[in-house]
Amino acid sequence: MNTAVKLIAGIVSSTLATGAFAAEYNFKFQSSDPSGVKNFQIKQEWADRVEAMTDGRVSIEIMPVGSVVSHTETLDAIEAGILNGHISVTEYFSGKDPAFGLIGNTVGAWSNPNQLISYIYYGGGYELMNELYEPYGVKFVGGGATGLEAFVSSVPLDSVADLEGLKLRAPEGLVQSVFAAAGASPVNLPGSEVFTGLSKGVIDAADYTVFSTNHAAGMHEVAPHPVYPGFHSLPLLEVVMNLDEWNELPADIQTIFTTSTRDFAYDISTQLAMADVDAVKEARANPEITIHNWSDEERMKFRGIARTQWERYAEQSPNAQKVYESVTAYLESQGLL
Repeated sequence: MNTAVKLIAGIVSSTLATGAFAAEYNFKFQSSDPSGVKNFQIKQEWADRVEAMTDGRVSIEIMPVGSVVSHTETLDAIEAGILNGHISVTEYFSGKDPAFGLIGNTVGAWSNPNQLISYIYYGGGYELMNELYEPYGVKFVGGGATGLEAFVSSVPLDSVADLEGLKLRAPEGLVQSVFAAAGASPVNLPGSEVFTGLSKGVIDAADYTVFSTNHAAGMHEVAPHPVYPGFHSLPLLEVVMNLDEWNELPADIQTIFTTSTRDFAYDISTQLAMADVDAVKEARANPEITIHNWSDEERMKFRGIARTQWERYAEQSPNAQKVYESVTAYLESQGLL
């Protein structure tokens, strides 16, 4: 073997050993989370698994919230080809169609993430989501939930009555409607401004995310009256991508995307639930923090208010009515409604 051939063979051997081939498919997905939180880390782990499962044929860059567009504009950016996809919260797009608000956070419907995941994958949710997104040129790859959200508050909250007049950060759509019906005064505020809003008294409380993420972000330092376990939100966390780009993927990569996303749904809810346990222990050891746990009676009062809003929300668009019928049919079939 001459020197040139040996050199080429060495380069090929080295490339094979290091896996240094350029990916066939390079995607940019924007997250709804900042890079420093556990949620973002778990999303990055999903992207790494997809790359490994496809033998390096697919590379996904997960970018923090706001990297390219705001959290409410990613759907437009995907349709326009500015982003390839996102891992975000469905209810952020309720301004497009109230259906996204209703299916994205059917307030009071789910007691734990597994119920929502079961609806998505085995109760018709997957098919319905793809029907809703097709007009926007977007493919719903799959989804789940981070967990039943805790509640951060700078004032004690032990009942529905305590919500009266509360300046509350909540996402637009059904969540705001429910809290308004319960007597609160909802405020539009991006997640990145929740801490500042609480510390400056712009808001009294916030519907934000799970207990462990709130605790790690220092929320309980400025809002020392968290409600845990949560009584309200279980948002749908979705993985979506450009529909044309999805259709161009080989069948085996499509299968890897869908199965890995289903795994991601269980992965993120399980990891965050475990993190919540540790964070709650730490918070309870701090005399400056008081954790409030609503009684079953108060939780039922809140869910009763929430369910009246489902019906009103369903009247806002034909797609919202489809969501209402689909979700309630599933809940009834499972003895949950």
